[in-house]
This record gives sequence, C-alpha cells and structure tokens, in this order.
Amino acid sequence: MRAPWFPLGSILIAVAVTAGALGAHLLRARLEAPSLSLWETGVRYLIVAGVGLLALGLASENRTHVGWTVAGIFLVAGAALFSGTVAVLALGGPRWLGAVTPFGGVLLILGFVVTAVVAFRH
Repeated sequence: MRAPWFPLGSILIAVAVTAGALGAHLLRARLEAPSLSLWETGVRYLIVAGVGLLALGLASENRTHVGWTVAGIFLVAGAALFSGTVAVLALGGPRWLGAVTPFGGVLLILGFVVTAVVAFRH
C-alpha cells in the first residue's frame, strides 16, 4: 500500500493557500493586525508541513521504514494542532488554546527530525 504523505501534503498546501486567500480578502477588513498576523503564521506553518509531507512522500516512495510513518503522523498532527489552534485564536477563540499550540510546534519539529534521522540511516 502506498503511503498517503504526498497526497496529504498536497491537501494541506491547498488548504493553506485557501486560508491565505481568505485572510487576505475577507479577514483583512475584519481582524485587527495582531489577529491577522496570527492567521498568517498558521497559514505559513501549514504550508511548511505540507511541503514536508510532499518531500516525505517522495523520500519514502521506494523505501519502506516505520520511521516514515512516524514522521508523517507527527507532521500531520503537528500541522493540525499548531495551525488549527492559531487559526482559532486569531478568530477570537479561547485564550487557553495558546497553551496547546506549542505541542503542535513540537510535533512539527519531531516530524522533521524523524524524517532526517530516517533519511540518514536508511
């Protein structure tokens, strides 16, 4: 079975571009500058995760290793947690979500570290 990382990366990037356009055209007039900046940060990290998943999909195409799966799960979960909580915060969501956001960032970092380790060793 083919790993889903490349198509998932493509989907994340499509969502990020859509969210970026939404921010630029609809939210710009409705959000204050700090909230719009938060929104843009979430979009930027979603793109980074998407590109990471594209690379992971290509790297794992002909080489099986459980590490690729771990890295992909970390990247998807990290993107959802980080970008998701940042977007909700930008839209005025509860401030306690700010305590959850760093866990998404850590998962993104771990996803890229695991990718690097597997790539070096495999």
